[in-house]
Amino acid sequence: MARTVWDSTVGKKTVMAVSGLVMLLYLVAHMIGNLKIFFGTEEFNHYAHWLRTVGEPFMHYEWTLWLIRVVLVVAVVAHAVSAYQLSRRDIRARPSKYVHRKKRADYATRTMRWGGVILGLFIVWHILDLTTGTVHPGGFESGKPYQNVVDTFSTWYGNAVYIAALLALGLHVRHGFWSAAQTLGAGSRTRDRALKTTANVLALLLTIGFVAVPVGVMTGVVS
Repeated sequence: MARTVWDSTVGKKTVMAVSGLVMLLYLVAHMIGNLKIFFGTEEFNHYAHWLRTVGEPFMHYEWTLWLIRVVLVVAVVAHAVSAYQLSRRDIRARPSKYVHRKKRADYATRTMRWGGVILGLFIVWHILDLTTGTVHPGGFESGKPYQNVVDTFSTWYGNAVYIAALLALGLHVRHGFWSAAQTLGAGSRTRDRALKTTANVLALLLTIGFVAVPVGVMTGVVS
């Protein structure tokens, strides 16, 4: 039964919608946590330490954090695979281009596809920069996330990569939230306007909230 659902277009769209909403919830929480950097070094580092002790003593040190990471990896993989397979299925269904193209629909589709690729590459860079420290500038310091963040956004390329990815994220959330609502049956004539407004507000808040950190470092508010 699970295989039958997955093989169907509706099933893949549902997987894509649900996994997208899981990642969206994480992004909201992640953004709120990031904004703690404006309250100083001690506050931000304490928050980072708290993430590793959530659930203690029932959960061992970092178990909850690793559980969240596993869920996110599953969501990202499910989202990417379903998106790719739906894209290939769409291309096979219409190998020749339409005579009359729907410009708005085509633009949204291209934005989602390329935005997804950009975000996928950014996730890899972000992990290598601020989690493992592999590509981190200025010397990665374990247990000192505040200083690591300041190091990253003290470089022009760190800001450029981060802000470009966040602009792609905003567009992705704006269209993705709307698409997920339609896929899961939440859309209707009476709710469409509210859903579009919610998608726009979410995209705007996430973009501003995340961009505030590198801008804070660039302007010296965070130092």
